[in-house]
Amino acid sequence: MTLLDTSTWDGQLYSSGWRDASGGTRPVVEPATGNTLATIGFADGDDVARAAAAAATAQRDWANTGFQERAAVLRRAGDLIAQHAEEIQWWIIREAGSVQPKAELETHVAAQECYEAAALPSRPFGRILPSEQPRFSLERRVPAGVVAVIAPFNVPLILSIRSVAPALALGNAVVLKPDPRTAVCGGVVLARVFEEAGLPDGLLHVLPGGAEAGEALVADPHVRVVSFTGSTAAGRKVGATAARHLKRVHLELGGNSALVVLDDADLDLAVGAGAFGSFLHQGQICMTTGRHLVHERLADAYVEALAAKADALPVGDPAGGQVALGPVIDAGQRDKIHGLVRASVDGGATLVAGGSYDQLFYRPTVLTDVRPDSPAYAEEVFGPVAPVLRFADIEEAARLAADTDYGLSLGILTRDPLKGLELAARIPSGIVHINDQTVSDEAQIPFGGVGASGTGSRFGGAEANIEAFTETQWVTMRSEIPAYPF
Repeated sequence: MTLLDTSTWDGQLYSSGWRDASGGTRPVVEPATGNTLATIGFADGDDVARAAAAAATAQRDWANTGFQERAAVLRRAGDLIAQHAEEIQWWIIREAGSVQPKAELETHVAAQECYEAAALPSRPFGRILPSEQPRFSLERRVPAGVVAVIAPFNVPLILSIRSVAPALALGNAVVLKPDPRTAVCGGVVLARVFEEAGLPDGLLHVLPGGAEAGEALVADPHVRVVSFTGSTAAGRKVGATAARHLKRVHLELGGNSALVVLDDADLDLAVGAGAFGSFLHQGQICMTTGRHLVHERLADAYVEALAAKADALPVGDPAGGQVALGPVIDAGQRDKIHGLVRASVDGGATLVAGGSYDQLFYRPTVLTDVRPDSPAYAEEVFGPVAPVLRFADIEEAARLAADTDYGLSLGILTRDPLKGLELAARIPSGIVHINDQTVSDEAQIPFGGVGASGTGSRFGGAEANIEAFTETQWVTMRSEIPAYPF
């Protein structure tokens, strides 16, 4: 039997085993063709309540399980992802519309997330503290309890596993709500991997669902920590709901990342980096290069070369052959992209490549003559659109790059890396890449943005994961009870 044989899970959700969902079922649709690949169970509030209660019960024993056993489960999970990588990639290509290299990256990083998480249970988890009184005083980290993970459609496997794996490794139980549009590669895969890895029953629940399920999950009294990845608009709602219920919430949200091309940059390499940053996975990545700021000395040549590259990129069904871009996730996303492009052109921008689509296949698009208020420049497009804005000097570059509510990723291209670092210090951003484009992530690296891009580095890296998914507890011990004057 393969890992993802549909006979195991078709039409069901994973919650203390595979079971029918109170919310019924939904089809798993391939965006490239419109074909139905399978069905999933669709969770409602009742499913969430049952799952969270079961998770809270199971978590108590898991927190007391030896660190070797928890680490072994995570190592086996990583091995299973590596062993079944081709099968998992098939689903990422079909369900998420990913090209093969992007699917390969997802399985590689997902396995690494498990291996990194496997090292967490054996890390020192406390400190001896000084005390004014004759007692032993220490700080220790304890599991938070039940962690809610809400993950999006765009990089579904990575953006689920990067919270699920460390949360489990640190002794928590997890209720995962993947986006129903990518419920298999962002949810079923994890359920099957951890089921086969020997994770005890009740510790991981996978509940694809809509807004009702998400709101119920954030509000459920058993949930202590919420890890959310998604749009800034949705993140504000999640944060507000979590605050009302006094929940700790970690938000990794949208971006409109700038790639700054200084006048000394290598033009050909800069164009290649810019195209990759804007067009990878159809621009449906939070770190996508959404603003190209190019020195006026290079701007004309940069636009011409970027447009030529965009026109040459093949777009089509990633399951049917070698293409650079697949479909966007659905018609709603396509129409949003096209609306922002058309509004920018109507406002004076010049369309030099793309700007058209066939079904869900949107051509890589290049815009020039944009202004800071052009919709495709000022807003997060989440599509394969590269707006180019010129600048005259380093002062203007710094001002333009910093002129955004977002602060996720920043790329600066220059032959002088120290000059690039000095410029980066003037631009608020959670991530900075000197001489690279804006899209990059590794399992062992703290990841997160500032401003409207989220609440900082709460994913990846041992320290960030421990901070995210444990609580600090102060403990004191005396040799005998003191006498008090009461």
